[in-house]
Amino acid sequence: MSYKERLAGIRQQMKEQGVSAYIIPSADPHISEYLPDRYKCIYFASGFTGSAGTLVITEDFAGLWTDARYFVQAEEQLAGSGFELVKLQVQHAPEYIGWLAERLDKGAVVAYDAKLISVGLAQLLEQQLAPLGIELATDRDYLDPIWEGRPELPTAPAYLIGEEITGKATTAKLEDLRAALKKYRADYHLISSLDDMAWLFNMRGSDVKCNPVVLSFALISQDNTILFIDQVKLNEADKKQLMADGVELQPYEMVERVLAELPAGSSIFIDPKRNCYALYKQLPKGVRVIQDTNPTTFFKAVKNEVEVKNTRDAMVKDGVALTRFFKWLEENVANGGITEMSVADKVRDFRAEQEGFVGESFDTIAGYKAHGALPHYKATPESDVELKADGLFLLDSGGQYRTGTTDITRVVSLGNLTEEEKIDYTLVLKGMIDGATARFPKGTRGYQIDAITRKPLWDYARNYGHGTGHGVGFFLNVHEGPHVFNPTPTPVDIELGMITSVEPGIYRPEQYGIRIENLVLTIPDETNDFGEFYTFEHLTVALIDTTPVKKELLEERQIKWLNSYNQMVVDRVGPHLNEDELNWLKEKAKAI
Repeated sequence: MSYKERLAGIRQQMKEQGVSAYIIPSADPHISEYLPDRYKCIYFASGFTGSAGTLVITEDFAGLWTDARYFVQAEEQLAGSGFELVKLQVQHAPEYIGWLAERLDKGAVVAYDAKLISVGLAQLLEQQLAPLGIELATDRDYLDPIWEGRPELPTAPAYLIGEEITGKATTAKLEDLRAALKKYRADYHLISSLDDMAWLFNMRGSDVKCNPVVLSFALISQDNTILFIDQVKLNEADKKQLMADGVELQPYEMVERVLAELPAGSSIFIDPKRNCYALYKQLPKGVRVIQDTNPTTFFKAVKNEVEVKNTRDAMVKDGVALTRFFKWLEENVANGGITEMSVADKVRDFRAEQEGFVGESFDTIAGYKAHGALPHYKATPESDVELKADGLFLLDSGGQYRTGTTDITRVVSLGNLTEEEKIDYTLVLKGMIDGATARFPKGTRGYQIDAITRKPLWDYARNYGHGTGHGVGFFLNVHEGPHVFNPTPTPVDIELGMITSVEPGIYRPEQYGIRIENLVLTIPDETNDFGEFYTFEHLTVALIDTTPVKKELLEERQIKWLNSYNQMVVDRVGPHLNEDELNWLKEKAKAI
């Protein structure tokens, strides 16, 4: 069935039920960023593979609302599908709601599947459309009837990880959570977000590609904890451990029934951004709902000493793998036959040699020349190109290890760089250094770090259309909240123990892209009469190519930092390399 036929199938159901517009978000019942195959609804309907976007279908228009990271990709993938790209002005903003409000008449019906819409988004739709006389139908799944061979939910094994890895037992985490719930005077707490579930129960799995999470829900009270999960995923030892921790196991699909039976007069705490509207609708009318961010979201963002120590270990392993990869690339690119797709496979092979490697933390972005200008590019058989000993190559990749999660971007010269490429590379490097070496007072927020990072690019009238950084989980999701480094005034302080990426870039469409990314840990710096000041420790341990650097554009402190950083890479990665590899690394890391 073609995408146009699928679109026609959706419209036929809309017509039969008197629906004027149908919304298909990128989500699952856990409001995840990355989805199990069963819930890759946007891909099924339109062919778009990006991880952020919303489809809106009316009788005479079908559009994908997505942000600047995906504009070029969306144009290519939507061609011939019947869907058009609608460019978001603000990343993640539901701008299609205003679009619907302008075009629909009073009495029109907007439909969606409540399993795929967050509580917060459902409430926003109600607030903005209901006053206009537009009705909302929240229980419509128009994909299932036309989705032949729709994948079932995954049944891969789940497993518990020990305190020597996590640094904190589930019982202690539950104790902290219950203390937080007392402050809210909440009798119950529903958790749907898979990374929160994995963190709280020290549980990992492979239900979502690149994310070591398990499809599950939890309902927690002061006296009881229920974990809703397909119990076939757990071995007997892990079941016994969970029960010893005071966790009751119930089937995954039982969550709706248990919520519907909560006693009148009780209160429940839910995160409106991380729970689906379908579960919210199950709550009896007499239950008081408290809406705020999951306490576990804040807890897991601040890594404990064991998590930090383990993460440092994972970073060295990652550095070894990347050293071997870039040496291999430099020595073989001129021989021909190396493509973007084969590069992604090769990077994975080098990581897989490292002890404790579980898988990739996201799909590798291997962009040669013009493809480097697409921030979320993923090579396909149709787009795959061969690398030559010429121009810039961008590699954004990461690994999941039992001791941590990595995410790193490096750009290397394959030869014959232009003056413009060297200038842009150096400016991006300046931005990364300034952002990741910043000293800042306690209470600083992500948008302030974002501005510090962009300043060296702004000085030359350059900018980039994505955020500067995102939180990173511990052997968990590579994108983790609540903190973020971007221009949005997110009201979350940058706290000690948080791990965040710093990744400025410059992109010249149809020419090249440059992004340099390190992960950093917030650490104490100095306390004086002006208060507490923090700074960052660089966790990423991998060579930064100095070949494209225009030294005269760097300040003395930036040159000193770059030389010191590359020497640190030699010192930490070197002991794990053979003599040939070490000699290559030492040569590449020579001070400029």
